[in-house]
Amino acid sequence: MEPIPESDAALDEYLSFGDTDARDELLELGRVAREIIPELVGLSLTVVEDGVTFTLVASDDEVAAIDLAQYVDGGPCQEGIETGEIIQQEVADLFDEQGWLSYARASAARGVASSLSLPVLQDGRPVLGINLYASTPDAFDGHHEELAGALKASAAGIVMNADLSFRTRLQATQALDRIGEQRDFDIGVGVLAAQLDLTVEQATEQILALAARAGVTPAQAGRVLRQIWRFV
Repeated sequence: MEPIPESDAALDEYLSFGDTDARDELLELGRVAREIIPELVGLSLTVVEDGVTFTLVASDDEVAAIDLAQYVDGGPCQEGIETGEIIQQEVADLFDEQGWLSYARASAARGVASSLSLPVLQDGRPVLGINLYASTPDAFDGHHEELAGALKASAAGIVMNADLSFRTRLQATQALDRIGEQRDFDIGVGVLAAQLDLTVEQATEQILALAARAGVTPAQAGRVLRQIWRFV
């Protein structure tokens, strides 16, 4: 499994941003998870504090092969398309677990038939979110505890099939922008702290207050402060 292009670029930024192990840790997560779940086609890691998501995917050839097999065998997505079952379904049926699962699978991302979401906790609070995506409906059955242990996650927080559309892959395409926004804000904090002889905490509070008053984002406020003191 390999990072999608956007995650590859974002990881380069993240490495220079301070987390020197991010790429190795992500690749290791993918390797470990795929040893347990051979049908794994995707893995997304979300850093809760930064709101940044990185995604690994199987190669295009592997996903294409999975897709082809599903159409030949009449997999869950194909069945929904051919029968029109989902389109005819009453909205109320979606609140039924099986009804919702059928709907989710009919709108699933290419090659995805099941997903598993689990949190990584630190002092009782989630610091990372791991989403796994597999090509068969029962890929994760019987593996919850094993995966949680291998990925150092909480088995108690596991959720099945919550993201068959693979929306974390879309979130991962925005990671580079998020890292850039955080960088602009942090630079603004540093500039303000240096110029006004403030602590980092004081400068952070001032920028957040200024941003709220001006109706701009903290990153925009950071960029403005950086520009101001360039000419002072």
